[in-house]
Amino acid sequence: MHFFDLFNSASNNLVTAAQLLVDVLEHYDRVDEKARAVKDVEHDSDGITHEILNELRQTFIPPLEGDDIVALAEALDDVVDYIEDAAAKLVVYRIEAPTEIAVELARLIEQIARVIQETVPLLRNKNGDDRILQACVEIHRLENLADDAQRRGLYELFHDPTDALYVIKWKEIYDVLEIATDRGEDVANVLEGVVRKR
Repeated sequence: MHFFDLFNSASNNLVTAAQLLVDVLEHYDRVDEKARAVKDVEHDSDGITHEILNELRQTFIPPLEGDDIVALAEALDDVVDYIEDAAAKLVVYRIEAPTEIAVELARLIEQIARVIQETVPLLRNKNGDDRILQACVEIHRLENLADDAQRRGLYELFHDPTDALYVIKWKEIYDVLEIATDRGEDVANVLEGVVRKR
């Protein structure tokens, strides 16, 4: 089905965005250029989402429930949106160097993206349902690790704050990175819902 090909494209796009974010933070150079590359991927993600929704409007009997198709398309796109937002804030806030927490969060986003990329193709038939549920558990685990990392980051920021502007900038970046993992968990919730209905 064409829907599954589009979902695969969306999950591949997500991994690309996550890899670019990790690259930005691990090798902190040409940040403007790399942030623009993330923006390009985000634009591609929007295009895939629109294509999925257009396909749904033209399909009499879709392979999944219409609400699940919309929810999955939007959840995949949302993760990319927050990845792009994080990359953009590095530029807008003129961040001079990344923190270890930011790198850790970006790596967790990439891990979640890779699990999603490996799991989405399993939607084509019921044979992969057990693996989908296992992947959802793994995504929840990774999201919990991101929660912990964000809390550690906030503790460090507020434990001995000397530069209010620095604190404000990094708090917002940490929040956006953590929300990206939340949106990844939304993907897992949709996938789990699809399996439970089959």
